[in-house]
Amino acid sequence: MIDVSPKFLTLRSAKAEGVLSAPPEVIRRIAENTVPKGDVRQVARAAGIAAAKRSSDIIIFCHPIPLDWVEVFFELSDSTMKVTAEVKAVWKTGVEMEALTAVSAALLNAYDMLKPLADDLSFGDIRLVKKRGGKSHFTDDFDQPLKAAVLVISDSTFAGERQDKSGKIIKAFLEKQPVEVAFYEVLPDDVEKISARLISLADEDKCHLIFTTGGTGLGPKDFTPEATRPVIDKHVPGIAEAIRRHGKERTPYAMLSREIVGLRGDCLIINLPGSSKGAEESMQALFPGLLHAFPMMWGGGHDKKEA
Repeated sequence: MIDVSPKFLTLRSAKAEGVLSAPPEVIRRIAENTVPKGDVRQVARAAGIAAAKRSSDIIIFCHPIPLDWVEVFFELSDSTMKVTAEVKAVWKTGVEMEALTAVSAALLNAYDMLKPLADDLSFGDIRLVKKRGGKSHFTDDFDQPLKAAVLVISDSTFAGERQDKSGKIIKAFLEKQPVEVAFYEVLPDDVEKISARLISLADEDKCHLIFTTGGTGLGPKDFTPEATRPVIDKHVPGIAEAIRRHGKERTPYAMLSREIVGLRGDCLIINLPGSSKGAEESMQALFPGLLHAFPMMWGGGHDKKEA
């Protein structure tokens, strides 16, 4: 199976369809509900819903998903019955296989009920019509890469006594985004020096994004939030909440982190944990949705994503 544990929950939906072909007399009996085995559409609907909920039992690499909604619809014509299934779930992976399984099971059950009535039955053209949700739905494009800085806050790393890991993880992650890492620096746990560098990166170097890593815990030298708070003009608490919530789902220690996030002008400043695992999980929690902050800041609102 694919490891989906780094992913965050989003609303996922999928729609699939397929077609059963039969002589007009058979289709008429479906419509009139005179098939000897019973109501074809009701049985097929129930089979489709049940199958969607058990897709992982028959599709090897399918994840068990807590589905929020499944429905199966039917449309009759002179010689066909089209089956459409729609599925929704708030989960880490998509539900297209569940929708396709629902259609397949509905068609199989309909075929079984109708086969005594005709020899020339067939079904097929099972396909995914649309899907929605996941990271691909929350991406933003930019004419030029966003300019970013990564600041590692650590006395021991600044003194050369230990190697940086978290900053390099953040930098490597950003290089896969529409982001240019223009600055990668190590600073000591000094409030004045951290504040001064945040101000210069935002005001003089015109960075769009600044990530700090380290100094967000409860230790005697953890002062990054204190250095950040007086620098920002507008707090963005939802981003910090997302970081802590995502981390708390993986380790209880995440609740001890004090990172803050805010704007200084057009620059978004984000405190991240100092542990390499915490930094990586935070980046996974934030992207790609974080990038939508910039169209909003530039006056674009949510229109693109709500369309």
